[in-house]
Amino acid sequence: MKTVVTAALLSAAIFTGCRAGAQDKPKDEAQKPAAAAAADDQKTFYALGVFLSQRVTSFAMTPEELEQVKKGLADGVTGKTGDFQVETYMPKLQELSQKRAAAVAQVEKEKAKAFEEAAAKETGATKTASGLVFKSLTAGTGASPVPTDVVKVHYKGTLTNGQEFDSSYTRNAPAEFPLNGVIPCWTEGVGKMKVGEKAKLVCPSSIAYGDGGRPPKIPGGATLVFEVELLEIKAKPEAKPAGEVKPNK
Repeated sequence: MKTVVTAALLSAAIFTGCRAGAQDKPKDEAQKPAAAAAADDQKTFYALGVFLSQRVTSFAMTPEELEQVKKGLADGVTGKTGDFQVETYMPKLQELSQKRAAAVAQVEKEKAKAFEEAAAKETGATKTASGLVFKSLTAGTGASPVPTDVVKVHYKGTLTNGQEFDSSYTRNAPAEFPLNGVIPCWTEGVGKMKVGEKAKLVCPSSIAYGDGGRPPKIPGGATLVFEVELLEIKAKPEAKPAGEVKPNK
């Protein structure tokens, strides 16, 4: 299954990076007291456990199911699986992953309905045929971008509970991208804006990241809320005429 394989590969990469980093540690790091080093190692392995857990949240496991996963992990690491053929269960694991992910996404979508309805009723808000709820917060001037434009924006993204998952303000670095290269909600929403305008976009999962989401920060089926500020519409690169040949110098 892709989720399990990805987690395994990434965890292997973590260990590879740790080994490489260990060889380059400065002397003062190497001379840490043994107790402090041991405690740090424990936190590192705990971090590995949290990292792996974030890759399987879509299974929405019960406590009993989690115990089986823990047993499988322990037996696999210690070589106690015997003649158990994990490959036999891969099709079933894939089926279970898809079924559980769809159920989790449906719960998220049901939870978001009331939020979307309330957002659409806010003064100045409009709801489009796609489900986007658009509300201008600060007026802009000039032209609006078309999908083929490159735009420069500042933005903040949150879940419906207010939890922030991304922000160019936090990074202190505006983002630039072709407007037709992002989620449909942005292509449509930013396309309604003028330079200097700030707006709120409420994006149902159908025009955001769908049932798959972007774990661990964005659950499958999640409705997203963006505050976007359109800073600039960047000039498109000039297209060269077909068959143009540069003269030799």
